[in-house]
Amino acid sequence: MYPMTLLPPFLAPELSDSCPVTIDAPMPLLLTGRGFRQDLERSGALALYVPLEGGAETRLLRRLRAAGYRAQMTSARGLGDPEAFLFQLHGVRPPHLGHQSVGRGAAVGEVQRVMPLLGSQFEATGPVLLWLLEGQVLSAAELAALCGFCRREPRLKIVVEMGGSRALRWQPLEQLVGT
Repeated sequence: MYPMTLLPPFLAPELSDSCPVTIDAPMPLLLTGRGFRQDLERSGALALYVPLEGGAETRLLRRLRAAGYRAQMTSARGLGDPEAFLFQLHGVRPPHLGHQSVGRGAAVGEVQRVMPLLGSQFEATGPVLLWLLEGQVLSAAELAALCGFCRREPRLKIVVEMGGSRALRWQPLEQLVGT
């Protein structure tokens, strides 16, 4: 706690010398997450705009995990087909490293089978949260597909970080897409 002090007259000329300014007021809890969680449960998918210095989104994620959400955080870059990537067993080709193929696989490389990202999250009961970083790279069709996933699976909630803002704000993803 800082001690009670007076501002110098050159910093606050409208204040007289007899007007003390307290600096020791405790900082209020900035973000309880209650309104965010209620909006998320109501709409199913939210577009989130966070201050670039960070911190608020991790507080929200901690609050949601404390409320019983099973959270999975990933980047939207390289998501490909969202339905296959999130819910189905799908194939992924390794990057081409410039080596010659000796005829073991196709000309574009061998396909590796990958488990769905959200498969293990749905094994337990309770709500599941998918937190997508860098959501501004997703097309309108991909964002609409994410909204459709929330309508199909009521336990799934999705938060898409759509970019930076001066203050923390969010809106339903359906409003952003226009569906």
